[in-house]
Amino acid sequence: MKAIGVDDYLTGLTTELREIGEAARPLIDEALPDATGVMWHGHPVWGLGKAPGRRPICLLKAYTSYVTFGLWRGQQISDRSGRLIPGARQMASVRLTSAADIDAPLFADWLRQAHALEEGK
Repeated sequence: MKAIGVDDYLTGLTTELREIGEAARPLIDEALPDATGVMWHGHPVWGLGKAPGRRPICLLKAYTSYVTFGLWRGQQISDRSGRLIPGARQMASVRLTSAADIDAPLFADWLRQAHALEEGK
């Protein structure tokens, strides 16, 4: 069986969910130029280093009617919008039901903060 990559994952989603993923991915790639996007535990994860799963920053995970955009250390970042929902450990996430739910400047700020935390800055 061929290993699935991030592109394959996004391509395999329903049209509505694929639009969300395809809108979020360039934002993630731009905000995290030194991160690597890989499949980890069945969904795309962006992290630092040779084994991104060891130093993860964010993820996209599709469900039936939405995509979760999650930050591993999301509870440690400043969220002026109040949109991040705390999760397990230090994670926080937001549910995206359409590409319009993506606030590019806000998400880029979250990603920069999460990256700085992972870099220890």
